[in-house]
Amino acid sequence: MRSYGWSARFFIAKKIWRCFIIANEHQINEQIRDKSVRVISENGEQLGVMSAREAMVIAEQKGLDLVKVSPNAVPPVCKIMDYGKFKFEQAKKQREAKKNQKIIEMKEMRLSATIDRHDLEVKAKSVSKFLKSGDKVKVSIRFKGRQMAHTEQGLTVMNGFFAMVEDSATIEKQAKIEGRNMFMILAPKN
Repeated sequence: MRSYGWSARFFIAKKIWRCFIIANEHQINEQIRDKSVRVISENGEQLGVMSAREAMVIAEQKGLDLVKVSPNAVPPVCKIMDYGKFKFEQAKKQREAKKNQKIIEMKEMRLSATIDRHDLEVKAKSVSKFLKSGDKVKVSIRFKGRQMAHTEQGLTVMNGFFAMVEDSATIEKQAKIEGRNMFMILAPKN
């Protein structure tokens, strides 16, 4: 096992303490090291500025925790509350926010500048399914070799493709060439 000197141990302990505070997000009870703090009761009343020790005694008498809610204020603001209940409420709010949030995926459909009409129709059907499920679609064409001289052919393929899916899509980003690729982004119609 590796042996550390006293200074290295001190810095390791300090780093662990910082990580502990960051992991907990809020400092509670003995973790509050400030000399004076502004205290708010569990009802939301201001109890005034007092030492952290006095505030902890008041919180202990009520059977609650002292939680630092605004560490950047001068003096820092602490609230007397049930920390377990507070953490549960925070987690519940996060779950609700996550549930209400819709994740939009970006699907990609690759075409060729010389694609056949039937193949284009098959790809248009699958893109329509993606759009109806609420996903965005990036339609791309890669030009190979001499095809770079005929990019207008790729543009006609893109326009024809959009005409096939026009009933379920809107163009979010017009067809644009970057290097050897041409792409456009389609979004679902609302």
